[in-house]
Amino acid sequence: MREFPVHPSEYRYNTSPVFSMGVFPVRIRSGMILNEVTDELIHLFDSARSVAVLTGAGVSAESGVPTFRGGGDTEIWTWRGKHITELSSAELMATDPKLVWEWFDYRRGMLTEVKPNPAHVALAQWERMFEDFTLITQNIDDLHRMAGSLNVLELHGNIWRARCLRCLSTFEARECPIEQNPPLCLACSGPARPDVVLFGEMLPEGIFEKAETAASRCDLFFVIGTSAVVYPAASLPIAAKQSGAKLIEVNAERTDISFLADVTLLGKAGELLPQFIKVRG
Repeated sequence: MREFPVHPSEYRYNTSPVFSMGVFPVRIRSGMILNEVTDELIHLFDSARSVAVLTGAGVSAESGVPTFRGGGDTEIWTWRGKHITELSSAELMATDPKLVWEWFDYRRGMLTEVKPNPAHVALAQWERMFEDFTLITQNIDDLHRMAGSLNVLELHGNIWRARCLRCLSTFEARECPIEQNPPLCLACSGPARPDVVLFGEMLPEGIFEKAETAASRCDLFFVIGTSAVVYPAASLPIAAKQSGAKLIEVNAERTDISFLADVTLLGKAGELLPQFIKVRG
């Protein structure tokens, strides 16, 4: 089993100039902190052959999507007197699937008027600029696809999709509110559940392996709108760094990953990401 530190900031406390994990050494050095995209960063971006991006709740928060772990102006911790970790748990799905659907339908209702922001749009444009581009997201709101991104690895699933509990097939479930609770499978008429990763569940089979492969082969890795402390997603920038990729963080504030990043860009993703493809003089 591969072992990772609890937080990327643990690199900061290693007294050796090289901290070995697996077979790839990771050199310890403090990164640059910037608030705008420099010509040097644009050159680095233009020179990349393979790019991978990890996005989190901070990107969606700029569109007005409520956050559940902090990092946005709107946060939700309880609903109908229950904590979100209970409402979004595998245990409640097994005992009260109707309530779980009501909770997710409430969340879906908050997304009906939400639109992709300039960060989502910029990432969709980035994809068309590189032969090898992988967008990995922890978000379940589907905003990346709405913005035009195609090669998206949804680590935690998609709130607008359902998965049959009987035959395991997935299908679009965009009615809001849902017409029937629970929705019925289009293939076998069995009851379906939200196709998202609930607390207490593993990631969908194969999805993380694809993300890890993309991180390991890229020469430029972006961490955007996430503190990157929740595993296994938090291991992806480490895997990229181990393989020699440059690591750029884009966030509203410094995080644990800042100690590992080559460059940390502080500010809104919707303002910073478009700067990488601004008209060259």
